[in-house]
Amino acid sequence: MTTPEPIGERRWAIAEGYIPPGGTHADDPRFLSHETACLLNTNAQDAQVTITIYFKDREPAGPYRVTVPARRTLHLRFNDLKDPEPIPTDTDYSSVIESDVPIVVQHTRLDSRQAALALLSTIAYS
Repeated sequence: MTTPEPIGERRWAIAEGYIPPGGTHADDPRFLSHETACLLNTNAQDAQVTITIYFKDREPAGPYRVTVPARRTLHLRFNDLKDPEPIPTDTDYSSVIESDVPIVVQHTRLDSRQAALALLSTIAYS
């Protein structure tokens, strides 16, 4: 298999972050309200990624560390980030995502607080 030229950037920002509290489908983890960074690594080597979370009224949290394997994607729920601390729900935040190799970052949010689910998706800023 030939490896395509890597695509993406090493630094991304998601200015709009918010994990809705709870939801009408909280009994099914697939439909729990969440915020996700979709990370695409087309490189032949693993991507070592750090995430720093910025808040309106307190010091930043992080860095959170994840690995995106070579030629793979990782859909990382911000709800699942626990170390060094969980990201609070019902709180505005922004994130900066940095990688040692170029990656592509897309942002999605599922809001299940109503029976009619709402999904938001946008490419992050690089």
